[in-house]
Amino acid sequence: MLSLSGCFTERQNEGAQLYTTHCASCHGDQGQGLERLIPPVAGTDYVARHRAELPCLIRKGLKGPLVVNGVEYNQVMPGHEDLTDSQITNLLNFLQTNWGNQNQPYTIREASELLGRCNGSDGQ
Repeated sequence: MLSLSGCFTERQNEGAQLYTTHCASCHGDQGQGLERLIPPVAGTDYVARHRAELPCLIRKGLKGPLVVNGVEYNQVMPGHEDLTDSQITNLLNFLQTNWGNQNQPYTIREASELLGRCNGSDGQ
């Protein structure tokens, strides 16, 4: 019999696995980023301050400048349109609660609603 905590553990593991597969090659295996080329996702003000934009940023990618922890970055981030709403939620929750980020996790409903707003977006 599975306990309820087992379900949450699996979701946490899925978020970590998704990060490793889709994000780590650029943002680093510990979310550290790459000098002034690719922003960190570990311990960043951006993750906390841009909650509403993060689901679309993952799905659609990003073009143009952004500032993370006071440093400006201006590289293209590819989108991940192949990820489901559930996968994006799990990935975001991994980022929200690891590497010094102590932010409120997303519910699948919240992430899906935010993703519904970005369908016509070009990622900016």
